Amino acid sequence: MKTRTTFRCGECGAEAPRWLGRCPGCDAWGSLVERSLPSRLPSLARTGLERDGGAAGVGAAGVPAPIVDVDPGNAAPRPTGVGELDRVLGGGLVPGSVTLLVGEPGMGKSTLLLQALGTMAAGGTRCLLVTAEESSAQVRARAERVGALVPELIVVAETSLPHVLAHVDAVAPAVLALDSIQAVVDPDQPGTPGSVSQVRDAAHRLVQLAKERALSTVMVGHVTKEGTLAGPRALEHVVDTVLTFDGDRGHSLRLLRALKHRFGATHELGLFEMAERGLVDVPDASARFLVDRRSGAIGSAVAGVLEGTRPMLVEVQSLVVESSVPRRTVAGVDGGRLGMLLAVLDQHLRLDLARREVYASVAGGLRVGEPGIDLAVLLAVASARLRRPLVDGLVAVGEVGLGGEVRSVPQLERRLAEAARLGMAGALVPPGSPRIAGLRTVEVADVGHAVRAALAAPAANSDAAQGVEASSVDRCVTPP
Repeated sequence: MKTRTTFRCGECGAEAPRWLGRCPGCDAWGSLVERSLPSRLPSLARTGLERDGGAAGVGAAGVPAPIVDVDPGNAAPRPTGVGELDRVLGGGLVPGSVTLLVGEPGMGKSTLLLQALGTMAAGGTRCLLVTAEESSAQVRARAERVGALVPELIVVAETSLPHVLAHVDAVAPAVLALDSIQAVVDPDQPGTPGSVSQVRDAAHRLVQLAKERALSTVMVGHVTKEGTLAGPRALEHVVDTVLTFDGDRGHSLRLLRALKHRFGATHELGLFEMAERGLVDVPDASARFLVDRRSGAIGSAVAGVLEGTRPMLVEVQSLVVESSVPRRTVAGVDGGRLGMLLAVLDQHLRLDLARREVYASVAGGLRVGEPGIDLAVLLAVASARLRRPLVDGLVAVGEVGLGGEVRSVPQLERRLAEAARLGMAGALVPPGSPRIAGLRTVEVADVGHAVRAALAAPAANSDAAQGVEASSVDRCVTPP
């Protein structure tokens, strides 16, 4: 077969038809290396596609076949034994799949991976953990702490890709884990460990190996300072699943999400809590987020949100203060969404928030991006601005429109059922919402109605009772 010559950069992977002193992709000097590639594809006679029938089976790799005749293979997921991880994966790791687990340093990626491998190995699944950043002794110490000392879990410290492949041949595992892909290097390829060309070529080799052997493969990846996956974008394209593991360093809560998942949904959320002996599942998220909430607190509201198929109740807190240079500071909610809600409050209730500094956050370190939290955020800000607490035991569910109307949100019945399970007394809901046994629902058509229904009666010694901000309170208690 004829070959053609191309030149690839060892730093960024860019290709050029001829040698250049400087790479056109990353401007690195002297990084282009000559490579030989086949000039055309093999003929049909060499692929088993002769008209008189070849040796290749129906549906084999590279052999066209009717889709109804393709062998589906073994696509049943293998549970990892870690409940929240299996929730996000849709049941577990699929044989032959390649999963990329990414997150900031110190979030607990290696701990989560080790716990999953230890649980699978305890069930009789042979697992191979290739640690390219730590020694075997360090991994052993962590395994002892999290209870993952299992004979079927094989550990090897290795950074050379050919040696990694040789270890897979020798051990013949059902699950392969590599921590991390950026630390593995192929001596036969140009570039340093972590460079685009090295990461891309190593990922392609491991994906090919996983498909050939039906080997469930998990790779740990690094992130950049901006929080995005380090390395080439091709790394995300070649793998089957991309999981992000993050959280607030000031909290013990950790969140697992799927950005890409070829074998299931990408909207599920896994919750973990970092404990002394590793990561612990958080099956009852609502109780976890409301455990520290104080009854009758000003600027506090309870929201019924939905993460994937999981309904949760979370506390939204707000603080409004006067400032010469007003700012809007958020944690756990969208900043642009908060700005819109403040404009709605100013327009329809005339709360004069343009000259005040506004803080809004979701307690516990959770980030909520769905619009079902709108009404709770608006009520928390109104409570903080008017110095009046909301009615105790009240949950708010609904999207707020630019016209001040309260709109319905998906799966409202499940959110209200979660509120009833936790013993909430009532709920502010959009018009036409379903009724839930044991939960008193109040339908609110607009933000004015919602604020009037949510505000608790002022105490005798409160600021509102003494005339402070009385005009604003009156405008909310009575229709404008």
